[in-house]
Amino acid sequence: MYCWVLWMAGKVPFFSEAFQMRSCSWYRRLAVVICLGTALLPAGVARADEATRMRSIQAGSRYLAEIGQAEDGSFSAEAGPAVTALVVTGLLRTGTSPNADVVRRGLDYLFSFAKATGGIHPEDSPYANYETSIAVMALVACNEDGRYDETIAKAEAFLKGLQWDGGESVEPSDPAYGGAGYGSKQRPDLSNTAFLIEALRAAGVAEDDPAIQRALVFVSRTQNLEGPANTMPFPAKNPDGGFYYTPANGGESQAGETAAGGLRSYASMTYAGLKSMIFAGLDREDARVQAALDWLRKHYTFKENPGLGDAGLYYFFQTAGKALDTLGDDVFIDASGVEHDWRDELVAELARRQQADGSWVNENPRWLEGDPNLVTAYALLALATCQE
Repeated sequence: MYCWVLWMAGKVPFFSEAFQMRSCSWYRRLAVVICLGTALLPAGVARADEATRMRSIQAGSRYLAEIGQAEDGSFSAEAGPAVTALVVTGLLRTGTSPNADVVRRGLDYLFSFAKATGGIHPEDSPYANYETSIAVMALVACNEDGRYDETIAKAEAFLKGLQWDGGESVEPSDPAYGGAGYGSKQRPDLSNTAFLIEALRAAGVAEDDPAIQRALVFVSRTQNLEGPANTMPFPAKNPDGGFYYTPANGGESQAGETAAGGLRSYASMTYAGLKSMIFAGLDREDARVQAALDWLRKHYTFKENPGLGDAGLYYFFQTAGKALDTLGDDVFIDASGVEHDWRDELVAELARRQQADGSWVNENPRWLEGDPNLVTAYALLALATCQE
């Protein structure tokens, strides 16, 4: 692993500009020493798939810097700033320096959308929550010196203001309560609520913060599990413990309905629900967490997004990686008792699907996954979770 990091630092332009300004000879000798030392380690000490992971990261990062980025620093600007924020976050979480040109230009583009309200989005955007949440993650990922503290704090307050709660005259009994949609006044859903929770937690908001706990109310209602936290009518019609898209506005699942009128569970939302519950302070002894894990054990795979096939596949990869990493287990045991090194399996699946130019793209373009910038960002975010 260290050998690859040193080699890349000297070879890849945007990994460390300061590194390149020095003479490479001393570092090359050090790299050889470390490589030889790694080769002599006992079997099992170094992860066998780390080289594959780093090769995929290097190729994907190069694609984004050399091909994907526009002159103004954006990525797929026609889709708004969210793709740029996802790319910047993916690059930073996989080792690109905050001082790299590709990151600086991407951040400058994002800052062009910063509002006095704290939001980071185009004027009158219908996606203000989604765009600001992801922008916060990008800022947090390169804020080691605290330079963006004020911007992050303002964005945090803005995001809390978009949550469906008493400010929108929504009572706790309302299915929309605690959730967040794409933007202000838009119907809340689990995907956007999960991004909200992740952004707030990344910004340092505590798990017992009222906003996080309100969001947990909504998340619990998107699960096909009856109980004190969920009195919605949907779980009784499909009590499998998985998660669907939203209980609001009559309920909806992107996977459709069961014959009995229940809302079908699917993997990307079940991983989003699991991750969100852990971020909100639930442990694995909680019945909601246990039910989610049971569903995921029955449907464990990286060959597809269970319940949706190849639709939203790369969103699924990054959500699953984040959830499993947050869970904290190196091995995931499926319903048949088979042990899976989920990190190795996720890396292998992503490496298999990577294009010759370093990008990733989904043959199923649903939810913009025909865009290689977006999909490559998702892939990097998934790969970032695969480092032990």
